[in-house]
Amino acid sequence: MGRSRRTLPEELLLLALDPATGTTAQPQSLDLGLAGAQLVELALAGRIAPDGDRIAVVMPRPTGDPTLDSALELLRRRGSPVRAVHWIGGPRLGLRQIYLAHLERCGMVHAVAGQMCGVLPTTRYQATDTAISRDIRTRLDSAIRTGVPPDPRTAALAALAHAVGLGKHLYPGNEGRSSRSRLRDLIRHDPMGGLVAHAVMDVQNGAAAQPRRNPSAPNGSRQAAVSMQPRRGSMARVAAH
Repeated sequence: MGRSRRTLPEELLLLALDPATGTTAQPQSLDLGLAGAQLVELALAGRIAPDGDRIAVVMPRPTGDPTLDSALELLRRRGSPVRAVHWIGGPRLGLRQIYLAHLERCGMVHAVAGQMCGVLPTTRYQATDTAISRDIRTRLDSAIRTGVPPDPRTAALAALAHAVGLGKHLYPGNEGRSSRSRLRDLIRHDPMGGLVAHAVMDVQNGAAAQPRRNPSAPNGSRQAAVSMQPRRGSMARVAAH
């Protein structure tokens, strides 16, 4: 895979980078989104393919991108298709910092060291070529504005941007409400992007730890299973302690 095209994780991170603050929006969910973006990029490269709600390696040959090839090798070692929600929710957090360092090495961003309150060291990142970020944003805006079905890469980028909560960052306020709605609707234009976007949202909602529902189970059993699932608010309170 040559460097003439930016990868989807790179584009998602640049989209999330706030030029005013030098930080990324939605830093916690962005890790999940980057894991999903890796899957879509590997699918676009013909290395993996969806198998229901699972991901299967169909060509283990490296892409030439070290960060993608690391993910591909981990998938290959699994030996069998893995559920997208389990892969994205796996213990591979820190992708945001990995990709920020990667973008700095590639010359797409530069790091600016600073201090918070004159004591704590901080690092902010600025895009070195704002035209790249504008191009990414223009593609997304065009897909939202025209209503024309976008190419799979742009559709997947829109799906992941919605899944990690970038809608309010990209299209804030009441005036951006319709754009946020159309951003969400773009999920349906790319099956792989839709699969990983829903997996990202499921992980955030705690669905990765829940067993799959048996469709043949009696109604009573299904209702009991649902009643045992923790409420999102309860989960948030537990996580805060």
